[in-house]
Amino acid sequence: VQVVESGGGLVQPGGSLTLSCTTSGFSFSNYGVTWYRQRSGKEREFVANINSGGESTNYQASVKGRFTISRDNVKNMVYLQLNSLRPEDTAVYYCNLGSYYTGYWGQGTQVTVSS
Repeated sequence: VQVVESGGGLVQPGGSLTLSCTTSGFSFSNYGVTWYRQRSGKEREFVANINSGGESTNYQASVKGRFTISRDNVKNMVYLQLNSLRPEDTAVYYCNLGSYYTGYWGQGTQVTVSS
C-alpha cells in the first residue's frame, strides 16, 4: 500500500498550487479521501474530503471557495486545487484514505505561502 503526495512548493500570496495524491496497492475506488494539513506548532486539521464516487465533497470553512478537491478513480489519484493562497495556508498537507486512525497516510507535501 502506497500513498504519495506531491505538488507542494513555495508560492506568493494569491497564487495557486495543485496537490496530487497518488495511490497504489488497494482498491482506491472503495475509499473516501481526506486532505489534512498541519501548520507549524499546530494540530493536524481537516481541509477537505471527497467520497468514494466523487459525488460529495466537504471543506473546512476557511478554504471553502478557494480550494477544490477532486479524484480520478481510473488513475487512482486525488487532487487538491489551491487558489487564492494566504500565508496562513502554509502547512504540510497530507492525504488520507479511509479513516483518520486506521486509514492510509502519505508522507505529506510542504506548501509555503510567502512573499
